[in-house]
Amino acid sequence: MPDRSRAFRKLALFAICLTVAAAFLVIKTFAQNQTTATATQAPAEKTVDEVQKNIQVLKGLPQSQLIPVMNFMGASLGVRCNYCHVNKGGVWDYASDEKGEKKSAREMISLVMNTNKNTFKGSPEVSCYTCHRGRTQVAHTVSFPMPTPEPRPSAQAQGQAPAQTPGQTQAQPQGEGQQQREALPTPEEILAKYYQAIGGSAAIDKLTSRVMKGTAVTSNGTELGYEIAQSGPEMMLATITTDQGVIERGFNGTAGWEKSARGIRDLSAAELTYFRRYSSLLRDIKLQDQFSRISVAGKPKIDGRYVYVLRATTATGQREQLYFDAETGLLIRRSLSITTPVGTIPEQVEFSDYRDVDGMKVPFVVKVSSTDPNVNVTRKFTEVKLNVPVEAKRFNKPA
Repeated sequence: MPDRSRAFRKLALFAICLTVAAAFLVIKTFAQNQTTATATQAPAEKTVDEVQKNIQVLKGLPQSQLIPVMNFMGASLGVRCNYCHVNKGGVWDYASDEKGEKKSAREMISLVMNTNKNTFKGSPEVSCYTCHRGRTQVAHTVSFPMPTPEPRPSAQAQGQAPAQTPGQTQAQPQGEGQQQREALPTPEEILAKYYQAIGGSAAIDKLTSRVMKGTAVTSNGTELGYEIAQSGPEMMLATITTDQGVIERGFNGTAGWEKSARGIRDLSAAELTYFRRYSSLLRDIKLQDQFSRISVAGKPKIDGRYVYVLRATTATGQREQLYFDAETGLLIRRSLSITTPVGTIPEQVEFSDYRDVDGMKVPFVVKVSSTDPNVNVTRKFTEVKLNVPVEAKRFNKPA
């Protein structure tokens, strides 16, 4: 009887192992199929040295990061493209080495990359802005008058008890023990409050389209007519009215394009990245699935109001910070950073003037701040409509 019992247990254990092995094989096969499908759908992005000419120190940089990197360096020095690049008769020759500033730029890029690699173990701790601070010349020494150092905070200001003389006891007021740090809500609680604040899950799940009209104010104060139609998670069409005519930018979920007085063209990788980032219907509504890691970073103040800060990371490693009004629960700011060989490039979007539209709260003012002057814009809407019919063909590239 004991031998039969042991044999039965061995047989059951063997069956369990077979079941686990089979399940593992199914999961592994599914993962391989998913990886193959993903690789088929999203081919690897080309690097700048595969696309552009005369690339010497930025080899290996993704093509979509080239323009952000150029704009970041320009903002760090307070200059524009023509500081290093040649423009003759309105025609750019970016590959030309005619200007000495371009040679200096290459040397400085190498300096930044080597410093981060050798001193900071690859972390982008220094950048062009570290030394230049918006000027072409760096500060070589201190300037007079020197700023007065701030006094060190006292022990009481740091939350410590004041020093006592021997034999002295400190009186403790009744009911006023040492102030404890406020317990912060979890990321799930902050996001749940946000979803409820903008209308609740039922209204969010029902949202299929949105049409918004208003103006777009550029970084130099120019006010342009602006309209955007959004359908589903990906399709979008922005129409900008300028003194030179109407400019349309669209994305049908697969391809991005622009139509203007100059004709019709495809959007570059960088242009499409910006367009989808700031014009997607659900990007600033459905936040939970956009990140692989989320944590609570604190409760600071913005414009005199307390906010909860979430520190989040996407599956691709992009870092963001999301700021929610502690009282209303509404999203008021998104800050993201793009890590590049020349430093960390910041971008920021601010949301304000929330209004009720068909059961949902919508920000009527959206301000984008970036190192790219073409991206810096404040959109002010005067009319917003939700769940209105929008023909899918409107998002396709015109013939």
